[in-house]
Amino acid sequence: MKNEKVKYLIEMVNNMDIKDKVRLAICMSQSKWSGLIYNTKENYEKFDCILKSIDEEYRTTLINFSKYKLVMFAMAKLMEMETTEQNKVALYLFNNINIKLSVKLL
Repeated sequence: MKNEKVKYLIEMVNNMDIKDKVRLAICMSQSKWSGLIYNTKENYEKFDCILKSIDEEYRTTLINFSKYKLVMFAMAKLMEMETTEQNKVALYLFNNINIKLSVKLL
């Protein structure tokens, strides 16, 4: 049952575009509800910089993340999970973003 939640959320992440993945990573890094063991301030700054470089709207205006329904749904699913499950999803998401950006730069 627990692995099904993780697999479901990872599948959802796979179906997101890169901007939504980075938005989700920012939300996860900012959230006090997620039990991430990673340095969230460093991650937030990194993902903030990435999103500013690929999304003009984010760079030029104040964004209300609640208008991104898929990101908010993924955050809700994440909050239902235990800390270890949250960290598995976060690790997958963070690595997926780094891989996508590395491929784009090549």
